[in-house]
Amino acid sequence: MRPLFLLVIVLANAVLAHAAPPRLIVRRDDMGAAHAINEAIMKCHKEGIQTSIEVIVPAPWFPEAVKMLADEPRADVGIHLALTSEWDNVKWRPVSDCPSLRDADGYFFPMIYPNKNYPKQSLTENDWQLPDVETELRAQIELGLKHIPHVSHLSSHMNCTGIGDSVLALVKKLAIEYRLDIEPSELGVKNVGYIGPRGTSEEKIASFIKMLEGLEQDTTYLFVDHPGFDTPEMRAIHHIGYANVAPDRQGVTDAWTSPRVRDVVKARGIQLIRYRDLKQ
Repeated sequence: MRPLFLLVIVLANAVLAHAAPPRLIVRRDDMGAAHAINEAIMKCHKEGIQTSIEVIVPAPWFPEAVKMLADEPRADVGIHLALTSEWDNVKWRPVSDCPSLRDADGYFFPMIYPNKNYPKQSLTENDWQLPDVETELRAQIELGLKHIPHVSHLSSHMNCTGIGDSVLALVKKLAIEYRLDIEPSELGVKNVGYIGPRGTSEEKIASFIKMLEGLEQDTTYLFVDHPGFDTPEMRAIHHIGYANVAPDRQGVTDAWTSPRVRDVVKARGIQLIRYRDLKQ
C-alpha cells in the first residue's frame, strides 16, 4: 500500500503545481456620485487593489470623473447603468426624455423596489415603460462612451436591470450592440463578499483578508463594494436605512489600500484582473 500512497501524494502535488492561482476582480461602484467618492476611487486605483471602476453617467460629479479617468487610459471602466437617485440630500436626473422614469420633480425615483420608508417612490411601483428605459440606457451609454472611450463593459446600479426579463434582454442587446458585452456571471465568475463583521475599518480589513484566504485555485471571483472618504460631504449623503455612509465607505478605502491586504494577495499569488481580462 505504501508505494500506492506515495504515488497518490506525488500526483496530488503535481496537480497543485499546475493549478492556476485564484483570479479576482475588485470592482468599485458609483464613481460620479460625489467628489469624495471620486477621490477615494482614484486612491484605490493608484495605491490599492481595485481593478474595475463603475461610473454613473447621470450623477452630479460625472464631469470630474471624466477628467480623472482621462489621465488613466488603462483603467478598466464600466458604465454603471442607473435608474434611481437614492440619496436624500443629492439627486440626479435622467439624461434623456423618459417621462415614466421621473418623479414629480424630474429626478429618478429613489428606489427600485417598494420601500416602507419611501412609499410609492420606487420605480416598480410606478408605470415605467420599456421604451423609456431603452431611451435612457442608450443615452447613458452613448454619453459615457463619448467622454470615456476606454469603457469595457456595463453594470447595474441597485439592480436596476433586474426589474424584469424584458429589461435584462434589453441590456444584453445594448451590450452586444455597443461592444460592451462582458457579463461575469456568463463566464463562470463567482461573486464573493466579506467573511465576518465589517462595521469598522479594522473589521473590514480582517474580513476581507479572510475572504482572500478562502479563494480557491482555478477559480475567478468578483468582489464589489463602494470606497469613499469620511468627509463632511460624505456625511451629508445618506438615506433612511443607511445613515453611516461616510465611515462605512472610508472602511472600504482603508481595506483596499491596506498593506496587510496587499501582502495576502501577494503571498497567495492571487491575480488581480479586470473585466476586459475575462475575454482574453
